[in-house]
Amino acid sequence: MAKDTEKLIRQLSLISYLMAERRPVTALEIRRDVEGYSAMNEDAFARRFYADRSELDSLGIALTVERPVDGVAEQENYSLRPENFHLPAIAFSDAELAALQTALTLLDGKFAYAEPLRLALQQISWGRANPLHAPDQRSVGLGITASADGHDLSQRLAKIETAIFRNKTITFDYYTMARDETGTRRVDPYHLLFQGGQFYLLGHAHDRGALRVFRLSRMQGKVAYATKAEHDFKGRPDSFDPRAYANRAEWQFGDALDTGEIWISERIAWQIERHFGRFGEVQPSGTGGDIAFSTPYADRRQLAAWVLRLGEHARVLRPPELEREVSERVELLYERHRDVAGGRPAFDLAPPAAPVAAREGPDRSSNGSSSRRADAAIRPERFARLVTLASILIEAGRAERRLDAAEVCRQMQISDAELHEDINVLNVVNFGGGSYVLYAEIGENGEIEVDPEPYSDNFARPARLLPVEAKALVAAIDLIGEHLPEGSLASSREKIVAALGADPMEQGLHVADAGGDDSAVARLASEAITERRLLRLDYYKPNEDEFSARLVEPYALVNGREGWYVACFDPEKGDVRHFRLDRIRHAEVSETPFEPRPEVNPAAEVDGWLRTGEVRASRIARVWVSPERARWAREERRVSAELDDGSVVVELPFKGTDFLVRDVLAEAGDAAVLEPADAREAVLAAVRRLRAPAVH
Repeated sequence: MAKDTEKLIRQLSLISYLMAERRPVTALEIRRDVEGYSAMNEDAFARRFYADRSELDSLGIALTVERPVDGVAEQENYSLRPENFHLPAIAFSDAELAALQTALTLLDGKFAYAEPLRLALQQISWGRANPLHAPDQRSVGLGITASADGHDLSQRLAKIETAIFRNKTITFDYYTMARDETGTRRVDPYHLLFQGGQFYLLGHAHDRGALRVFRLSRMQGKVAYATKAEHDFKGRPDSFDPRAYANRAEWQFGDALDTGEIWISERIAWQIERHFGRFGEVQPSGTGGDIAFSTPYADRRQLAAWVLRLGEHARVLRPPELEREVSERVELLYERHRDVAGGRPAFDLAPPAAPVAAREGPDRSSNGSSSRRADAAIRPERFARLVTLASILIEAGRAERRLDAAEVCRQMQISDAELHEDINVLNVVNFGGGSYVLYAEIGENGEIEVDPEPYSDNFARPARLLPVEAKALVAAIDLIGEHLPEGSLASSREKIVAALGADPMEQGLHVADAGGDDSAVARLASEAITERRLLRLDYYKPNEDEFSARLVEPYALVNGREGWYVACFDPEKGDVRHFRLDRIRHAEVSETPFEPRPEVNPAAEVDGWLRTGEVRASRIARVWVSPERARWAREERRVSAELDDGSVVVELPFKGTDFLVRDVLAEAGDAAVLEPADAREAVLAAVRRLRAPAVH
């Protein structure tokens, strides 16, 4: 029998014994009665019992130790309080349970923590309708989920998750984008962050002697433990707060250099204050509705790029260094887009380094798609699986109901071989004298017959959520946020955290707020979707720089690469339209009901442009990217040519030139449209408008 299996039998038998005795017991009694310990000599028992206690404690199952006055270890008494193993009952309303069912339906098979999420929902919904049998959900669609997105990244994520849990130092090779170099890193992992469709590791970097952030997709090769020790560091410092890293703008990554003050026109002031105000301070500017936005920055170029993306509606007031940065980059944009005779760019392109076939950027198509069972990123501890399976078997045995083995495999997401192995383990959990927990057998007809033994009571109530299960549950809630028309997940989250006694987001995983979101608008849209009432929108279209009033039929809330949208049928346009929540200046639920159109599938685009960023009827622009920014382009874009000086030409899909202009301006002079001609001219026209104040 494998050592891990022996350990699981010991630990489960120990739990059952302590809870059956309901009194403090000595180490000698445990060694004599509990399965797996009796054959050990005194030294071996002391080591194994200490290790088992330590591991159970790390899983949140803490044994109570009563020490005698004289301190003799052999006379210590051990007990397990029921509340240290069983999960307190959570009184979910029908609406809350339905919301949790929806969360699993949306994320099952599309979430790096899907398997522990499945076990967690099994535990917290004890005695209620099975959350694994939720109806199809069409009122919410997820284009972006916290999936691991590939086998290699799945392996790294699983290793890092375990290292955080066990306080193990890890080593890996890492490509540093800013320095364009690869080196080996030795890191004490503290926390995982999911933000903008990517997983990041926050940890203490030994080579820098400071906390650093590492993007998992830039790790190369395998992640390995630095030592064979059980633990390498004591844990993260008390001062560590992952929220400080999740709530930073892209220009704030690193140590602050200065504070920029930026004038924002009245036209978009509401949007900047609502969605970027948390990155700085907002004050009125002048007598109109203009504002001054002050924000600390660590990267001057990134802040300049953000200002340029806003076009004429933003201007740097101070400091002078930031003003010069923006001014110089406007001139760079102008020089790289003005033409000489024959429509040729005014700057010379380097010759191709070698003919290359168009190369894709990272494959985003799998984000949110059904992943293969073998590629599941985070698998829960087998201990959690066995405890959950025991509860399912005992419940069926007491009801004298046989279970379909294939259905149990589907429900638990395990193979037939794993089910047989797990049942064999549970069948031998005991603490002497015939005190078994259950006996189950799979018949030739594929049905499981269960005989619950007298001590099955110990596993007849839901067990505490293990750390990875708790993290999976709350991460799923935070990922979906306030976007369930059938009921908010916020109240469910509060009840779960209260039952656990701590917020799992403090235990190694944080899901950052999505961009392009607005919780107040989301709640109004949810109300309109649920009540089937028309939704009145005051919508800002940045591409055309105009507001439009819409009266639409709302069907679903969906997310994509740029944020959350409300998917609606627009009677005026006669088609489905998606309105990004952060561009809705005002929303109002009307009194006018509407009859849902059976032909409308609001989540149809989830597997299309919401995930890939390529809208239907897109045109393709060929865009030159400077050597300084080429490595970022290779990571994010489709490369069609590598040039001799290190620059690249990428293919950029776009539907309207206004959208392309904003993207090119945001590259701050490090990108230039080569073709088509109308897109190039549109960028030049926008740059001339930006130059006008400086020229005149």
